[in-house]
Amino acid sequence: MTHKLKTILLTTLTIAVLSVSPAYGQQAQAPQTLDLRKAIEQVDALAAGELATDNIGGITIGIVSGGKLVWTKSYGYADTEKKIPASKDTVYRIASITKQFTALMLLQLVEQGKVRLSDPVEKYLPEVNKLQKRFPNAPPITLIQLATHTSGLDREPDDDKLLYGTGPVSEWEKKLVATIPLTSYLYEPGTRYSYSNVGYAILGLALSRAAGEPYVEYVQKRILKPLGMSQTAFSLDEGMQKNRAKGFLIENGKVDAETPELYERDGRGWRIPNGGLYSTVEDLARFVAFELGAENAAVLSKKTLESDFVRVQSANIDFSYGYGLGFQVRRRGNLVAVGHDGVLAGYQCSAWFDPKTRLGVVTMTTRQEKFLGLRALEIIVNFGQTPDKK
Repeated sequence: MTHKLKTILLTTLTIAVLSVSPAYGQQAQAPQTLDLRKAIEQVDALAAGELATDNIGGITIGIVSGGKLVWTKSYGYADTEKKIPASKDTVYRIASITKQFTALMLLQLVEQGKVRLSDPVEKYLPEVNKLQKRFPNAPPITLIQLATHTSGLDREPDDDKLLYGTGPVSEWEKKLVATIPLTSYLYEPGTRYSYSNVGYAILGLALSRAAGEPYVEYVQKRILKPLGMSQTAFSLDEGMQKNRAKGFLIENGKVDAETPELYERDGRGWRIPNGGLYSTVEDLARFVAFELGAENAAVLSKKTLESDFVRVQSANIDFSYGYGLGFQVRRRGNLVAVGHDGVLAGYQCSAWFDPKTRLGVVTMTTRQEKFLGLRALEIIVNFGQTPDKK
């Protein structure tokens, strides 16, 4: 997703609002209090109203509280042509939310002592020395720079003909290696934030080399399976394919259902560690619960997870947006939300949580929307609070 940041502060920020509460590891489902039920009613109306603007596509939304998905509802269709309603089982592309799983792989390998955040990428992936327009005498890019979008790399490779941007998941590594000589530096490494999809793909391949295990297999085996995310994958099995939502693009009032399906047919090429996952609302809610402290030592220690969320690497001048190691931070009024969003042709998803109230929201759509997840989170966080608590 494009982020035009006016002024970047390249300093590590410790934001007090991201401090972990004493109940960080609590997993018990919180009861739906009267205030929460009233907030859900407003979120329901918000999502219904979003679809009602043109009744195109579908929306699935969920609320996480007490480490559980406490409410979810779907609107519209997963497949408009076949009149298949969207549901909690509908599978959506989650696009750049995939970056959070690649970043989690990095944290795991650091915890295991297999890599250091400051390691040069070339230590594991010497092919990066074929990147173009390297700044004279600049140090080599590091793993943490790729993970925090401070490597200085361009957003995409110079591949206008999409020679390497299509193809099956099984070929992603080969496609990526071929794009590296087509990728250039825009800025000197470590000097500013610049969102890079290809940078995250390079990170995924470097981590795969360090782990000695294919990236896709690693994520499935060491992250998705332990978290119980059985309906999250890079390639769809028959059951997930049956539940896949079909997306729409809307430009100048015209509805385009063909382009998203064309991309689906042609495959993602090198774009796997940066945006290749599919998922459902229940699975993404499990991931949000993990981020909120539902302990799972098989995935990551509580100490490592806590230390990650108090580290924001860059922010814009008014602190309305920042980026950490694989997560975004967005400020809306008194709300500071942590998570990530993802946009792909025909799909828009988000998974946000508020560290103070330990509430989270997942949104998954086949249409364009503007901060639906953040607006919903704002409702449930603020509902019923007195002014002195806000």
